[in-house]
Amino acid sequence: MFAEQDNFGNVDTPSAGKPRRKNALENPSLTDNWDDAEGYYRVRIGETLDNRYTVYGYTGQGVFSNVIRARDQSRSNTDVAVKIIRNNEIMHKTGLKELEVIKRLNDADPDDKFHCLRLFRHFFHKRHLCMVMEPLSMNLREVLKKYGKNSGIHIKAVRSYTQQMLLALKLLKKTGILHADIKPDNILVNDSKLMLKLCDFGAASHITENEITPYLVSRFYRAPEIILGVPYDFGIDMWSTACTVYELSTGKIMFSGKSNNEMLKYVMDLKGKLPNKIIKKGLFKDQHFDSNCNFLYHELDRVTEREKVVIMSSIKPTRDLHSELSPSHHRLPAPEAKKISQLNNLLERMLMLDPTKRASVNHCLGHPFIQEKI
Repeated sequence: MFAEQDNFGNVDTPSAGKPRRKNALENPSLTDNWDDAEGYYRVRIGETLDNRYTVYGYTGQGVFSNVIRARDQSRSNTDVAVKIIRNNEIMHKTGLKELEVIKRLNDADPDDKFHCLRLFRHFFHKRHLCMVMEPLSMNLREVLKKYGKNSGIHIKAVRSYTQQMLLALKLLKKTGILHADIKPDNILVNDSKLMLKLCDFGAASHITENEITPYLVSRFYRAPEIILGVPYDFGIDMWSTACTVYELSTGKIMFSGKSNNEMLKYVMDLKGKLPNKIIKKGLFKDQHFDSNCNFLYHELDRVTEREKVVIMSSIKPTRDLHSELSPSHHRLPAPEAKKISQLNNLLERMLMLDPTKRASVNHCLGHPFIQEKI
């Protein structure tokens, strides 16, 4: 189903930290085996962390950490997830920042109504920062692979998941936080698959701290203003959410460019040419546009197999969003067809090329696609 997807991990992975001095009170032979060469903690099934969490399973490994399943002996052996941050200086700082972000979000949502992952507590184990979270293990990419291969999931589920993601965006805006890495991989669901939670705040920052960099957000979910180097705000999370919703509905990645330049081309194939006023604001505009705002498309020459630059003065949309959202193999019942049309309208607003015209969270939550149940 996802043949066109690339590796979703961040490419620029810092190397593991410097070798540590062995503590005289520790057994050197054990110390050497705590971490692997990249600073990930070597998890042992059956071991106990912080004198209370008994490890019984392994969920997975990301760029910043590995995640294990454990039972909390202090709370009647209830299930928890423990995120163990890699043991090097850069990852440790990132982990502490993520900890601060999650605490801020949780404090602003004491009744747990806004669909951001809950943090129970944190501790340190063998020099690793460990965060104890609610035990959600399946992410939306896995949901898609299992239930929506090639075609996406049912429109009723898309509506429910979209509403929950928008509530998470509402909390992010209220607390002044940009997630900056929204994608199906970073959204977890509970066992019943009815509720989701936004997770993985490793790239998150306060709105006042945002720096202009062309590689923020995983590429397929990266808003055009990031690629161009235009000052950005909460609109980047709205863009990523729209790309995720499209994926839930169709089972396909919306913009699968192999580079930032190709991403812009694919975006304009759907939305038309970027407005000149947006292009002119970009710090990185010269990489993608000439002085007359003509697009400089970097493509591979099929004969020479070398990269060539094609100057494109006008780009007319070649994709139709509504037809992509509609299944081609059968006619939909009228209520479902209506929801597809509403979803098309909502996504068009969430994907406005001008970030200042992109739909607000409150507008999206009040949209008929969300408000009218099927």
